[in-house]
Amino acid sequence: MKLNVSLTAALTAALLGSGVAMADATEKYKVIVPVTADQQGDTLFLINYDTAQPIDSICVSGEKVEFTGVIGEPLPAGLKMKNERRPRAQFVLEGGSMVFRPADGSVAGSMLNDRNNELQSQEMELLSRFKAAATEAEQSAIYNEFGSLMKQAMQENIDNPLGYFCFLEAQQFMEPEELLSVVKKNPRLAAYRRVAKAAEAVNNRLQTQPGKKYRDFEVTYDGKTKRLSDYVGKDKYVLVDFWASWCGPCVRQLPVLKDLYNQYKDKGLEVVGVAVWDDPADTREAIVDHALPWDVILDAQAVPTDLYGITGIPCIMLIGPDGTILSRDKQDDELRADVAAAMQNK
Repeated sequence: MKLNVSLTAALTAALLGSGVAMADATEKYKVIVPVTADQQGDTLFLINYDTAQPIDSICVSGEKVEFTGVIGEPLPAGLKMKNERRPRAQFVLEGGSMVFRPADGSVAGSMLNDRNNELQSQEMELLSRFKAAATEAEQSAIYNEFGSLMKQAMQENIDNPLGYFCFLEAQQFMEPEELLSVVKKNPRLAAYRRVAKAAEAVNNRLQTQPGKKYRDFEVTYDGKTKRLSDYVGKDKYVLVDFWASWCGPCVRQLPVLKDLYNQYKDKGLEVVGVAVWDDPADTREAIVDHALPWDVILDAQAVPTDLYGITGIPCIMLIGPDGTILSRDKQDDELRADVAAAMQNK
């Protein structure tokens, strides 16, 4: 997690857009951003980090730019250049004078951002220990220590944007019920769009666990529409592989899926790939490079991942002939065992 720069005076719409209640604007803020020679003439945007909506922009000129305005309460904000897809920085906008530090992507000079810098120092110390750890068990313990740090910081700042940023990190360490409880108990946190989406994903994941029915979806690409129901519910067992060409762990599971396909294809097992979060041209190239013998639904993007609450790939599901999900999120030997058990009971 990195907190960084800014925002502006046309703030009301952004605050309303984020779902966060706005108080009367009473504090002045200034965000100073050093710029480089190669950035001259570019447009620097200050955005609402939660909604990604632009709040203000400045054409870069000179050695620095300054964003000034008034604000009623702190707000999560971001900084990016015109053609960048993602913010290069995220920070808490609050009253006072703040300075963006390009060297480490931090913002200094305000209470919440200074507290965040302390958290960043602790995170870097944990990362150093993680890299030096001699065993996987030590690494796991340090990883969990980072999770505890983020959870504690989230609770300490639950009613301000620093808590929001910590939640985005801490969610990976929460069980589904814990995450839903945190969101339910803290309406202000729940008002952020990214938090609401995380809660929705957890709910969708809980509703698509083994024993639940699969959820159908359709994707239109190159003038052709494909549905998951084109493959599932046809009196066969189906392994559905949600993957992307750029995903290393996804690629590492392809030989496992090939083995299962070759072993059971004549016994009623099919495999279908669903390309998510990927450029279709890259997917098509990967299909050829890895010689995939099964069909792939191209350009699904976030349609199925939202529907199934998938937050990481590969996500591999085994669906029975009646549309019941029999296995989810298994890999390697665990996946082989689930498929073998299903085919043995066929």
